[in-house]
Amino acid sequence: MIEDAPRPVRAGEELDLGKLTAFLDTALGALGAVTVEQFPGGHSNLTYLVHHGEREYVLRRPPFGSKVKSAHDMGREVAVLSKLAPVYARAPRVIANEPTGDVLGAPFYLMERRRGVILRKDLPPELASDHARVRRVCEVLIDALVDLHAVDYTAAGLGDFGKPAGYIARQVSGWTERYTASQTEDLPAITELAAWLAAHQPADGAPALIHNDFKFDNVIFDPSLETITGVLDWEMATVGDPLMDLGTSLSYWAQASDPPAYHQLPFGPTARPGMMTRAEVAQRYLERSGRRTSDLVFYYAFGLLKTAVIAQQIYYRFAKGLTTDPRFGMFIFAVRLLGEQARLSIERGAI
Repeated sequence: MIEDAPRPVRAGEELDLGKLTAFLDTALGALGAVTVEQFPGGHSNLTYLVHHGEREYVLRRPPFGSKVKSAHDMGREVAVLSKLAPVYARAPRVIANEPTGDVLGAPFYLMERRRGVILRKDLPPELASDHARVRRVCEVLIDALVDLHAVDYTAAGLGDFGKPAGYIARQVSGWTERYTASQTEDLPAITELAAWLAAHQPADGAPALIHNDFKFDNVIFDPSLETITGVLDWEMATVGDPLMDLGTSLSYWAQASDPPAYHQLPFGPTARPGMMTRAEVAQRYLERSGRRTSDLVFYYAFGLLKTAVIAQQIYYRFAKGLTTDPRFGMFIFAVRLLGEQARLSIERGAI
Protein backbone atom coordinates (compact mmCIF):
# COMPACT_ATOMS: atom_id res chain seq x y z
CA MET A 1 0.00 0.00 0.00
CA ILE A 2 1.53 3.33 -1.07
CA GLU A 3 1.43 6.24 1.37
CA ASP A 4 0.13 9.63 0.25
CA ALA A 5 3.19 11.46 -1.01
CA PRO A 6 3.91 15.16 -1.55
CA ARG A 7 4.98 16.53 -4.91
CA PRO A 8 6.77 19.64 -6.19
CA VAL A 9 4.87 22.83 -5.47
CA ARG A 10 2.45 23.83 -8.23
CA ALA A 11 3.31 26.94 -10.23
CA GLY A 12 1.75 30.02 -8.68
CA GLU A 13 1.37 28.41 -5.25
CA GLU A 14 4.95 28.79 -4.03
CA LEU A 15 5.72 30.00 -0.50
CA ASP A 16 8.31 32.63 0.42
CA LEU A 17 11.00 30.38 1.87
CA GLY A 18 12.97 33.24 3.41
CA LYS A 19 10.03 34.57 5.39
CA LEU A 20 8.84 31.08 6.28
CA THR A 21 12.30 30.11 7.55
CA ALA A 22 12.49 33.18 9.78
CA PHE A 23 9.05 32.45 11.20
CA LEU A 24 9.87 28.79 11.91
CA ASP A 25 13.21 29.59 13.53
CA THR A 26 11.47 32.00 15.89
CA ALA A 27 8.19 30.17 16.53
CA LEU A 28 9.76 26.76 17.07
CA GLY A 29 12.92 27.90 18.84
CA ALA A 30 15.21 25.97 16.54
CA LEU A 31 17.24 26.77 13.46
CA GLY A 32 17.13 24.73 10.28
CA ALA A 33 17.09 24.82 6.51
CA VAL A 34 13.57 24.85 5.04
CA THR A 35 12.31 22.99 1.99
CA VAL A 36 8.68 22.74 0.89
CA GLU A 37 6.64 20.22 -1.11
CA GLN A 38 2.91 20.18 -1.78
CA PHE A 39 0.28 17.51 -1.28
CA PRO A 40 -1.99 16.73 -4.25
CA GLY A 41 -5.56 17.93 -4.32
CA GLY A 42 -6.05 21.35 -2.79
CA HIS A 43 -9.10 22.76 -4.57
CA SER A 44 -9.80 24.69 -1.39
CA ASN A 45 -7.19 25.34 1.30
CA LEU A 46 -3.67 24.41 0.24
CA THR A 47 -1.55 21.84 2.07
CA TYR A 48 2.24 21.66 2.07
CA LEU A 49 4.89 19.42 3.63
CA VAL A 50 7.51 21.62 5.29
CA HIS A 51 10.93 20.24 6.20
CA HIS A 52 12.62 22.35 8.88
CA GLY A 53 16.00 20.86 9.59
CA GLU A 54 15.35 17.30 10.72
CA ARG A 55 11.71 17.96 11.51
CA GLU A 56 8.69 17.95 9.22
CA TYR A 57 5.30 19.61 9.54
CA VAL A 58 2.17 20.11 7.47
CA LEU A 59 1.32 23.73 6.60
CA ARG A 60 -2.21 24.85 5.70
CA ARG A 61 -3.07 28.19 4.07
CA PRO A 62 -5.96 29.59 1.99
CA PRO A 63 -5.82 29.38 -1.81
CA PHE A 64 -4.21 32.23 -3.70
CA GLY A 65 -6.73 34.74 -5.04
CA SER A 66 -9.63 33.69 -2.85
CA LYS A 67 -11.94 36.40 -1.55
CA VAL A 68 -14.29 34.01 0.30
CA LYS A 69 -12.88 34.54 3.79
CA SER A 70 -15.44 32.43 5.65
CA ALA A 71 -14.62 29.39 3.49
CA HIS A 72 -10.90 29.51 4.25
CA ASP A 73 -10.79 30.37 7.96
CA MET A 74 -7.44 29.20 9.30
CA GLY A 75 -8.36 30.38 12.79
CA ARG A 76 -11.37 28.08 12.77
CA GLU A 77 -9.22 25.07 11.97
CA VAL A 78 -6.73 26.00 14.67
CA ALA A 79 -9.49 26.50 17.24
CA VAL A 80 -11.17 23.17 16.66
CA LEU A 81 -7.98 21.11 16.35
CA SER A 82 -6.44 22.62 19.47
CA LYS A 83 -9.43 21.50 21.57
CA LEU A 84 -10.29 18.33 19.68
CA ALA A 85 -6.89 16.63 19.41
CA PRO A 86 -6.80 15.61 23.12
CA VAL A 87 -10.21 13.86 22.90
CA TYR A 88 -10.42 12.64 19.28
CA ALA A 89 -7.24 10.79 18.39
CA ARG A 90 -7.74 11.24 14.65
CA ALA A 91 -7.37 15.04 14.91
CA PRO A 92 -3.76 16.23 14.26
CA ARG A 93 -2.07 18.50 16.83
CA VAL A 94 -1.44 22.16 15.98
CA ILE A 95 2.25 23.10 16.26
CA ALA A 96 2.24 26.83 15.41
CA ASN A 97 -0.19 29.45 14.14
CA GLU A 98 0.36 32.65 12.13
CA PRO A 99 -2.99 34.48 12.05
CA THR A 100 -2.00 37.88 10.65
CA GLY A 101 -1.01 37.08 7.06
CA ASP A 102 2.15 39.19 7.46
CA VAL A 103 4.54 36.28 6.77
CA LEU A 104 3.09 34.57 3.69
CA GLY A 105 0.41 37.03 2.61
CA ALA A 106 -2.34 34.96 4.23
CA PRO A 107 -2.86 33.30 7.62
CA PHE A 108 -1.47 29.80 8.00
CA TYR A 109 -0.76 27.19 10.62
CA LEU A 110 1.49 24.17 11.10
CA MET A 111 0.31 20.81 12.36
CA GLU A 112 1.89 17.45 12.99
CA ARG A 113 2.21 15.15 9.99
CA ARG A 114 0.09 12.01 10.09
CA ARG A 115 1.43 9.33 7.79
CA GLY A 116 -0.71 6.80 5.99
CA VAL A 117 -2.79 6.08 2.91
CA ILE A 118 -5.34 8.43 1.35
CA LEU A 119 -7.80 6.72 -0.98
CA ARG A 120 -8.56 8.86 -3.99
CA LYS A 121 -10.37 7.97 -7.21
CA ASP A 122 -8.58 4.69 -7.90
CA LEU A 123 -8.14 1.93 -5.34
CA PRO A 124 -4.77 0.18 -4.95
CA PRO A 125 -4.83 -3.03 -7.03
CA GLU A 126 -4.39 -5.26 -3.99
CA LEU A 127 -7.50 -3.71 -2.44
CA ALA A 128 -9.70 -3.40 -5.54
CA SER A 129 -9.89 -7.16 -6.09
CA ASP A 130 -10.94 -7.89 -2.48
CA HIS A 131 -14.57 -6.76 -2.28
CA ALA A 132 -15.01 -7.78 1.35
CA ARG A 133 -12.06 -5.60 2.28
CA VAL A 134 -13.43 -2.74 0.17
CA ARG A 135 -16.68 -2.91 2.12
CA ARG A 136 -14.72 -2.94 5.36
CA VAL A 137 -12.99 0.29 4.31
CA CYS A 138 -16.44 1.87 3.97
CA GLU A 139 -17.36 0.72 7.47
CA VAL A 140 -14.16 2.16 8.96
CA LEU A 141 -14.87 5.51 7.30
CA ILE A 142 -18.47 5.69 8.50
CA ASP A 143 -17.56 4.61 12.02
CA ALA A 144 -14.99 7.41 12.27
CA LEU A 145 -17.75 9.90 11.47
CA VAL A 146 -20.00 8.32 14.11
CA ASP A 147 -17.16 8.57 16.64
CA LEU A 148 -16.69 12.26 15.85
CA HIS A 149 -20.37 12.96 16.37
CA ALA A 150 -20.17 11.17 19.74
CA VAL A 151 -17.48 13.53 21.10
CA ASP A 152 -18.60 15.54 24.14
CA TYR A 153 -17.82 18.85 22.49
CA THR A 154 -18.81 20.87 25.56
CA ALA A 155 -16.39 18.96 27.78
CA ALA A 156 -13.70 19.48 25.12
CA GLY A 157 -14.12 23.26 25.43
CA LEU A 158 -16.05 23.68 22.18
CA GLY A 159 -19.43 24.50 23.67
CA ASP A 160 -19.38 27.97 22.12
CA PHE A 161 -17.95 26.84 18.78
CA GLY A 162 -21.23 26.95 16.89
CA LYS A 163 -24.89 27.94 17.12
CA PRO A 164 -26.90 24.72 16.90
CA ALA A 165 -30.32 26.37 17.31
CA GLY A 166 -31.73 27.08 13.85
CA TYR A 167 -28.73 25.39 12.23
CA ILE A 168 -30.60 23.79 9.32
CA ALA A 169 -32.42 26.99 8.35
CA ARG A 170 -29.20 29.01 8.47
CA GLN A 171 -27.38 26.46 6.35
CA VAL A 172 -30.05 26.40 3.66
CA SER A 173 -30.29 30.19 3.47
CA GLY A 174 -26.53 30.69 3.83
CA TRP A 175 -25.53 28.34 1.02
CA THR A 176 -28.28 29.76 -1.18
CA GLU A 177 -26.87 33.24 -0.60
CA ARG A 178 -23.34 32.03 -1.36
CA TYR A 179 -24.57 30.61 -4.64
CA THR A 180 -26.21 33.91 -5.59
CA ALA A 181 -23.03 35.81 -4.73
CA SER A 182 -20.86 33.59 -6.93
CA GLN A 183 -23.36 32.79 -9.71
CA THR A 184 -22.02 33.10 -13.25
CA GLU A 185 -24.94 31.75 -15.29
CA ASP A 186 -28.57 30.65 -14.97
CA LEU A 187 -28.85 27.05 -13.77
CA PRO A 188 -32.52 26.27 -13.00
CA ALA A 189 -31.71 22.95 -11.29
CA ILE A 190 -29.76 24.82 -8.58
CA THR A 191 -32.31 27.56 -7.99
CA GLU A 192 -35.12 24.98 -7.89
CA LEU A 193 -33.09 22.86 -5.46
CA ALA A 194 -32.58 25.82 -3.12
CA ALA A 195 -36.31 26.57 -3.16
CA TRP A 196 -37.20 22.92 -2.45
CA LEU A 197 -34.82 22.80 0.51
CA ALA A 198 -36.26 26.00 1.94
CA ALA A 199 -39.76 24.47 1.78
CA HIS A 200 -38.92 21.01 3.19
CA GLN A 201 -36.72 21.62 6.23
CA PRO A 202 -36.94 19.10 9.08
CA ALA A 203 -36.53 20.14 12.70
CA ASP A 204 -32.97 20.41 14.02
CA GLY A 205 -31.68 17.23 15.61
CA ALA A 206 -29.58 16.92 18.77
CA PRO A 207 -26.35 18.82 18.02
CA ALA A 208 -22.86 17.40 17.67
CA LEU A 209 -19.43 18.54 16.59
CA ILE A 210 -19.54 18.12 12.81
CA HIS A 211 -16.78 18.15 10.20
CA ASN A 212 -18.81 19.28 7.16
CA ASP A 213 -16.38 17.82 4.59
CA PHE A 214 -16.00 14.19 5.68
CA LYS A 215 -14.97 12.00 2.74
CA PHE A 216 -12.31 9.54 1.61
CA ASP A 217 -9.68 12.05 0.51
CA ASN A 218 -9.94 13.94 3.81
CA VAL A 219 -8.99 10.95 5.96
CA ILE A 220 -5.73 9.04 6.35
CA PHE A 221 -5.84 5.26 6.74
CA ASP A 222 -3.10 3.20 8.27
CA PRO A 223 -1.47 0.87 5.68
CA SER A 224 -3.67 -2.06 6.77
CA LEU A 225 -6.77 0.07 6.05
CA GLU A 226 -8.27 -1.15 9.32
CA THR A 227 -8.08 2.18 11.13
CA ILE A 228 -8.11 5.89 10.31
CA THR A 229 -5.06 7.67 11.70
CA GLY A 230 -6.00 11.22 10.77
CA VAL A 231 -8.92 13.39 9.71
CA LEU A 232 -7.98 16.48 7.70
CA ASP A 233 -9.50 19.75 6.43
CA TRP A 234 -11.44 21.12 9.41
CA GLU A 235 -12.15 24.53 7.85
CA MET A 236 -15.94 24.09 7.95
CA ALA A 237 -16.21 22.32 11.32
CA THR A 238 -18.90 23.59 13.69
CA VAL A 239 -21.57 22.45 16.13
CA GLY A 240 -24.85 21.57 14.45
CA ASP A 241 -27.14 18.79 13.28
CA PRO A 242 -24.98 15.72 12.56
CA LEU A 243 -27.39 14.49 9.90
CA MET A 244 -26.41 17.53 7.84
CA ASP A 245 -22.83 16.25 8.09
CA LEU A 246 -23.99 12.84 6.89
CA GLY A 247 -25.78 14.53 3.98
CA THR A 248 -22.57 16.24 2.92
CA SER A 249 -20.70 12.93 3.02
CA LEU A 250 -23.43 11.29 0.94
CA SER A 251 -23.15 14.08 -1.63
CA TYR A 252 -19.61 12.89 -2.39
CA TRP A 253 -20.71 9.27 -2.67
CA ALA A 254 -21.24 8.40 -6.32
CA GLN A 255 -22.46 4.86 -6.91
CA ALA A 256 -22.58 2.50 -9.88
CA SER A 257 -26.27 3.18 -10.61
CA ASP A 258 -25.79 6.95 -11.05
CA PRO A 259 -26.04 8.47 -14.56
CA PRO A 260 -22.83 8.00 -16.60
CA ALA A 261 -22.14 11.75 -16.73
CA TYR A 262 -22.18 11.91 -12.94
CA HIS A 263 -19.17 9.62 -12.80
CA GLN A 264 -17.09 12.29 -14.52
CA LEU A 265 -17.00 14.26 -11.27
CA PRO A 266 -13.79 14.04 -9.24
CA PHE A 267 -15.21 11.92 -6.44
CA GLY A 268 -13.37 9.23 -4.52
CA PRO A 269 -13.54 5.48 -5.18
CA THR A 270 -17.13 5.13 -3.95
CA ALA A 271 -18.54 3.63 -7.16
CA ARG A 272 -15.94 0.85 -7.36
CA PRO A 273 -17.05 -2.80 -7.03
CA GLY A 274 -17.55 -3.77 -3.39
CA MET A 275 -18.28 -0.24 -2.19
CA MET A 276 -21.46 0.40 -0.24
CA THR A 277 -24.35 2.22 -1.84
CA ARG A 278 -25.49 5.54 -0.38
CA ALA A 279 -28.45 3.80 1.25
CA GLU A 280 -26.09 1.31 2.90
CA VAL A 281 -23.84 4.12 4.11
CA ALA A 282 -26.82 5.90 5.68
CA GLN A 283 -28.10 2.67 7.21
CA ARG A 284 -24.79 1.89 8.91
CA TYR A 285 -24.46 5.45 10.16
CA LEU A 286 -27.97 5.42 11.65
CA GLU A 287 -27.48 1.99 13.21
CA ARG A 288 -24.12 2.87 14.77
CA SER A 289 -25.13 6.33 15.95
CA GLY A 290 -28.61 5.44 17.19
CA ARG A 291 -30.14 8.35 15.27
CA ARG A 292 -33.35 8.11 13.30
CA THR A 293 -34.71 10.09 10.35
CA SER A 294 -37.23 9.86 7.53
CA ASP A 295 -35.66 12.84 5.76
CA LEU A 296 -32.58 11.33 4.11
CA VAL A 297 -33.49 12.86 0.74
CA PHE A 298 -33.44 16.32 2.33
CA TYR A 299 -30.00 15.81 3.91
CA TYR A 300 -28.61 14.34 0.69
CA ALA A 301 -30.09 17.11 -1.45
CA PHE A 302 -28.69 19.70 0.92
CA GLY A 303 -25.26 18.09 0.64
CA LEU A 304 -25.51 18.28 -3.13
CA LEU A 305 -26.42 21.97 -2.95
CA LYS A 306 -23.49 22.72 -0.66
CA THR A 307 -21.07 20.79 -2.86
CA ALA A 308 -22.43 22.55 -5.95
CA VAL A 309 -21.96 25.96 -4.34
CA ILE A 310 -18.38 25.13 -3.36
CA ALA A 311 -17.73 24.13 -6.98
CA GLN A 312 -19.41 27.34 -8.14
CA GLN A 313 -17.22 29.44 -5.84
CA ILE A 314 -14.13 27.74 -7.22
CA TYR A 315 -15.30 28.32 -10.79
CA TYR A 316 -16.08 31.95 -9.95
CA ARG A 317 -12.43 32.49 -9.01
CA PHE A 318 -11.43 31.13 -12.42
CA ALA A 319 -14.09 33.05 -14.35
CA LYS A 320 -13.05 36.32 -12.72
CA GLY A 321 -9.36 35.75 -13.37
CA LEU A 322 -8.48 35.36 -9.68
CA THR A 323 -6.74 32.09 -10.53
CA THR A 324 -5.42 30.62 -13.78
CA ASP A 325 -5.40 27.02 -12.53
CA PRO A 326 -6.89 25.13 -15.51
CA ARG A 327 -8.49 22.54 -13.20
CA PHE A 328 -10.91 25.18 -12.00
CA GLY A 329 -12.29 25.95 -15.44
CA MET A 330 -14.19 22.65 -15.51
CA PHE A 331 -16.01 23.17 -12.22
CA ILE A 332 -19.09 24.72 -13.80
CA PHE A 333 -19.90 21.29 -15.26
CA ALA A 334 -19.81 19.88 -11.73
CA VAL A 335 -22.33 22.49 -10.60
CA ARG A 336 -24.73 21.42 -13.35
CA LEU A 337 -24.34 17.71 -12.65
CA LEU A 338 -24.84 18.12 -8.91
CA GLY A 339 -28.02 20.10 -9.50
CA GLU A 340 -29.37 17.43 -11.82
CA GLN A 341 -28.45 14.71 -9.31
CA ALA A 342 -30.47 16.49 -6.63
CA ARG A 343 -33.42 16.82 -8.98
CA LEU A 344 -33.37 13.08 -9.66
CA SER A 345 -33.16 12.23 -5.96
CA ILE A 346 -36.09 14.50 -5.09
CA GLU A 347 -38.21 13.12 -7.94
CA ARG A 348 -37.50 9.52 -6.91
CA GLY A 349 -37.80 10.16 -3.18
CA ALA A 350 -34.62 8.19 -2.58
CA ILE A 351 -30.91 8.81 -2.11
